[in-house]
Amino acid sequence: MYQLNQFGNIPFTHGALKLLLSNYKSINDKISKLIYDGEIVSLKKGLYVVSEKYRTQKISKEILANIIYGPSYISMDSALSFYGIIPEKTTTTVSIIPKRAKKFVTLFGDFNYIQAPIEYYSIGITQENINNQYHFLMATPEKALCDKLLFTKNLNLNSLKSMQSFLFDDLRADFQHIEQIDFSIIEKCIKIGYKHKELEFLLKILKTL
Repeated sequence: MYQLNQFGNIPFTHGALKLLLSNYKSINDKISKLIYDGEIVSLKKGLYVVSEKYRTQKISKEILANIIYGPSYISMDSALSFYGIIPEKTTTTVSIIPKRAKKFVTLFGDFNYIQAPIEYYSIGITQENINNQYHFLMATPEKALCDKLLFTKNLNLNSLKSMQSFLFDDLRADFQHIEQIDFSIIEKCIKIGYKHKELEFLLKILKTL
Protein backbone atom coordinates (compact mmCIF):
# COMPACT_ATOMS: atom_id res chain seq x y z
CA MET A 1 0.00 0.00 0.00
CA TYR A 2 1.90 3.00 -1.28
CA GLN A 3 -0.35 5.30 0.81
CA LEU A 4 1.52 4.12 3.90
CA ASN A 5 4.51 6.16 2.69
CA GLN A 6 2.91 9.29 4.10
CA PHE A 7 3.54 8.14 7.67
CA GLY A 8 7.31 7.92 7.14
CA ASN A 9 9.30 7.30 10.32
CA ILE A 10 6.74 8.67 12.77
CA PRO A 11 4.28 6.47 14.75
CA PHE A 12 0.62 6.94 13.91
CA THR A 13 -2.65 6.19 15.67
CA HIS A 14 -5.53 3.85 14.92
CA GLY A 15 -7.63 6.91 14.07
CA ALA A 16 -5.13 8.15 11.47
CA LEU A 17 -5.02 4.69 9.90
CA LYS A 18 -8.82 4.51 9.76
CA LEU A 19 -8.90 7.78 7.82
CA LEU A 20 -6.41 6.39 5.32
CA LEU A 21 -8.48 3.22 4.91
CA SER A 22 -11.89 4.91 4.87
CA ASN A 23 -12.76 3.38 1.48
CA TYR A 24 -12.57 -0.15 2.88
CA LYS A 25 -15.76 -1.87 4.02
CA SER A 26 -14.26 -3.53 7.10
CA ILE A 27 -11.47 -1.21 8.25
CA ASN A 28 -10.49 -3.20 11.35
CA ASP A 29 -10.15 -6.39 9.29
CA LYS A 30 -7.91 -4.51 6.85
CA ILE A 31 -5.75 -3.22 9.74
CA SER A 32 -5.41 -6.77 11.11
CA LYS A 33 -4.31 -7.96 7.67
CA LEU A 34 -1.74 -5.15 7.36
CA ILE A 35 -0.25 -6.23 10.69
CA TYR A 36 -0.31 -9.91 9.71
CA ASP A 37 1.35 -9.17 6.36
CA GLY A 38 4.06 -7.09 8.04
CA GLU A 39 3.01 -3.88 6.29
CA ILE A 40 2.67 -2.10 9.64
CA VAL A 41 4.08 -2.88 13.08
CA SER A 42 2.07 -2.53 16.28
CA LEU A 43 3.89 -0.69 19.09
CA LYS A 44 0.98 -0.95 21.51
CA LYS A 45 -2.80 -0.99 21.21
CA GLY A 46 -3.78 1.71 18.73
CA LEU A 47 -0.24 2.86 17.84
CA TYR A 48 1.75 1.71 14.81
CA VAL A 49 4.72 2.37 12.53
CA VAL A 50 5.05 1.37 8.90
CA SER A 51 7.34 -1.49 7.88
CA GLU A 52 10.89 -0.85 6.74
CA LYS A 53 10.04 -0.76 3.04
CA TYR A 54 7.93 2.38 3.55
CA ARG A 55 10.59 4.23 5.56
CA THR A 56 13.43 6.40 4.34
CA GLN A 57 15.28 6.47 7.67
CA LYS A 58 15.86 4.25 10.66
CA ILE A 59 13.19 4.42 13.36
CA SER A 60 14.36 6.62 16.26
CA LYS A 61 14.04 4.95 19.66
CA GLU A 62 14.08 8.41 21.24
CA ILE A 63 11.01 9.52 19.28
CA LEU A 64 9.27 6.22 19.99
CA ALA A 65 9.98 6.64 23.71
CA ASN A 66 8.28 10.05 23.77
CA ILE A 67 5.24 8.89 21.81
CA ILE A 68 4.56 5.42 23.23
CA TYR A 69 3.78 6.78 26.70
CA GLY A 70 3.75 10.41 27.70
CA PRO A 71 4.27 13.10 28.65
CA SER A 72 7.73 11.70 29.28
CA TYR A 73 11.39 12.50 28.78
CA ILE A 74 14.34 10.17 28.15
CA SER A 75 16.77 9.95 31.05
CA MET A 76 19.21 7.96 33.17
CA ASP A 77 21.56 5.66 31.21
CA SER A 78 19.73 6.33 27.94
CA ALA A 79 20.37 10.08 28.18
CA LEU A 80 23.86 9.71 29.65
CA SER A 81 24.83 7.47 26.74
CA PHE A 82 23.28 9.90 24.24
CA TYR A 83 25.44 12.73 25.62
CA GLY A 84 28.57 10.57 25.65
CA ILE A 85 28.91 10.78 29.43
CA ILE A 86 28.94 7.00 29.84
CA PRO A 87 30.52 4.65 27.27
CA GLU A 88 27.87 1.92 27.24
CA LYS A 89 25.05 1.84 24.71
CA THR A 90 21.74 0.96 26.31
CA THR A 91 19.35 -1.76 25.15
CA THR A 92 16.36 -0.48 27.13
CA THR A 93 15.26 3.13 26.64
CA VAL A 94 14.48 4.62 30.05
CA SER A 95 12.13 7.57 30.47
CA ILE A 96 10.69 9.52 33.40
CA ILE A 97 6.96 10.17 33.56
CA PRO A 98 4.63 11.85 36.08
CA LYS A 99 2.11 9.01 35.66
CA ARG A 100 2.05 5.34 36.61
CA ALA A 101 5.22 3.41 35.77
CA LYS A 102 4.98 1.07 32.78
CA LYS A 103 7.13 -1.06 30.49
CA PHE A 104 6.57 -1.76 26.79
CA VAL A 105 8.26 -4.51 24.81
CA THR A 106 8.37 -3.84 21.05
CA LEU A 107 10.21 -5.03 17.96
CA PHE A 108 12.33 -1.88 18.26
CA GLY A 109 13.40 -2.56 21.85
CA ASP A 110 12.12 -2.23 25.38
CA PHE A 111 10.83 1.05 26.79
CA ASN A 112 10.80 1.51 30.56
CA TYR A 113 8.93 4.41 32.19
CA ILE A 114 9.69 5.40 35.79
CA GLN A 115 7.25 7.53 37.77
CA ALA A 116 8.43 10.80 39.35
CA PRO A 117 6.53 13.40 41.41
CA ILE A 118 5.32 16.22 39.13
CA GLU A 119 7.25 18.93 41.02
CA TYR A 120 10.49 16.99 40.44
CA TYR A 121 9.58 15.79 36.94
CA SER A 122 9.36 19.31 35.47
CA ILE A 123 12.99 20.24 36.26
CA GLY A 124 15.76 20.00 33.66
CA ILE A 125 13.96 18.89 30.49
CA THR A 126 15.38 19.88 27.11
CA GLN A 127 14.50 19.28 23.48
CA GLU A 128 16.97 17.37 21.32
CA ASN A 129 16.64 16.60 17.63
CA ILE A 130 17.68 14.23 14.86
CA ASN A 131 19.02 15.94 11.73
CA ASN A 132 17.13 19.11 12.73
CA GLN A 133 13.99 17.31 11.64
CA TYR A 134 12.58 15.12 14.40
CA HIS A 135 12.46 16.43 17.97
CA PHE A 136 12.13 14.64 21.31
CA LEU A 137 12.27 15.46 25.03
CA MET A 138 15.27 14.39 27.06
CA ALA A 139 16.75 15.15 30.46
CA THR A 140 19.62 17.58 30.51
CA PRO A 141 22.92 15.87 31.46
CA GLU A 142 22.56 17.21 35.01
CA LYS A 143 18.98 15.97 35.40
CA ALA A 144 19.89 12.57 33.93
CA LEU A 145 22.52 12.20 36.67
CA CYS A 146 20.04 13.25 39.35
CA ASP A 147 17.50 10.74 38.01
CA LYS A 148 20.18 8.04 38.03
CA LEU A 149 20.82 8.67 41.72
CA LEU A 150 17.15 8.92 42.67
CA PHE A 151 15.73 5.98 40.75
CA THR A 152 18.50 3.36 40.86
CA LYS A 153 17.42 0.77 43.42
CA ASN A 154 19.65 -0.22 46.34
CA LEU A 155 22.10 2.61 45.68
CA ASN A 156 23.79 3.66 48.92
CA LEU A 157 26.06 6.67 48.43
CA ASN A 158 26.61 8.19 51.85
CA SER A 159 29.91 10.01 51.34
CA LEU A 160 31.83 12.05 48.80
CA LYS A 161 34.19 9.13 48.31
CA SER A 162 31.41 6.67 47.51
CA MET A 163 29.83 9.18 45.12
CA GLN A 164 33.14 9.72 43.37
CA SER A 165 33.63 5.97 43.04
CA PHE A 166 30.11 5.55 41.64
CA LEU A 167 30.61 8.28 39.03
CA PHE A 168 34.09 7.46 37.82
CA ASP A 169 34.55 3.75 38.59
CA ASP A 170 31.04 2.33 38.17
CA LEU A 171 29.59 4.65 35.53
CA ARG A 172 32.99 5.58 34.05
CA ALA A 173 31.55 9.06 33.58
CA ASP A 174 33.34 11.46 31.25
CA PHE A 175 32.18 15.08 31.13
CA GLN A 176 34.49 16.36 28.40
CA HIS A 177 31.63 16.54 25.88
CA ILE A 178 29.60 18.85 28.13
CA GLU A 179 30.57 22.46 27.45
CA GLN A 180 29.19 23.81 30.70
CA ILE A 181 27.53 22.07 33.63
CA ASP A 182 24.36 23.81 34.81
CA PHE A 183 24.61 23.54 38.59
CA SER A 184 21.25 25.28 39.05
CA ILE A 185 19.40 22.19 37.78
CA ILE A 186 20.95 20.02 40.50
CA GLU A 187 20.25 22.75 43.08
CA LYS A 188 16.57 22.77 42.08
CA CYS A 189 16.43 18.98 42.46
CA ILE A 190 18.04 19.27 45.90
CA LYS A 191 15.35 21.74 47.01
CA ILE A 192 12.61 19.22 46.19
CA GLY A 193 14.04 17.08 49.00
CA TYR A 194 14.44 13.60 47.51
CA LYS A 195 17.86 12.08 48.37
CA HIS A 196 19.16 15.60 48.91
CA LYS A 197 22.37 14.44 50.62
CA GLU A 198 23.36 12.30 47.62
CA LEU A 199 22.56 15.16 45.26
CA GLU A 200 24.66 17.52 47.39
CA PHE A 201 27.61 15.12 47.06
CA LEU A 202 27.07 15.05 43.30
CA LEU A 203 27.02 18.84 43.15
CA LYS A 204 30.23 19.18 45.15
CA ILE A 205 32.10 16.74 42.91
CA LEU A 206 30.89 18.32 39.67
CA LYS A 207 31.99 21.74 40.92
CA THR A 208 35.55 20.45 41.18
CA LEU A 209 35.75 19.37 37.53
